[in-house]
Amino acid sequence: MAKLIHSMIRVLDEARSVDFYRRAFGLEVADRLAFDGFTLIYLRTAEGPFELELTVNHGRTEPYELGDGYGHLAVVVEDLAAEHARMSAAGIECGPMREMAHGGKPMAKFFFITDPDGYKTEVLQRFGRFN
Repeated sequence: MAKLIHSMIRVLDEARSVDFYRRAFGLEVADRLAFDGFTLIYLRTAEGPFELELTVNHGRTEPYELGDGYGHLAVVVEDLAAEHARMSAAGIECGPMREMAHGGKPMAKFFFITDPDGYKTEVLQRFGRFN
């Protein structure tokens, strides 16, 4: 059986991205591997083993084009309103909190944030299928 272990995104500025994900979600650097031409930075929390891999291509100065195929990462939190307020106070621009239903029943409460490179993350209230 396969086990998901990480998702990778390409970023321009290592320090800026590490700072953003630390402030937003408490992700810390688990490993940093420098190669000729690029560096891999693995971020994670104590909550679980899944990692976000940041790839920094040395010498890249132009922003990456995300295209129309990229969707978003998603994280769950215990208190959505508190996280929205905390991130806003930390200078992270948060979208509005929204609710979604399916079949007349609550399905999700969430908001989105966007990192310095344009990648979106959905922040979901922990309940129902989002545990």
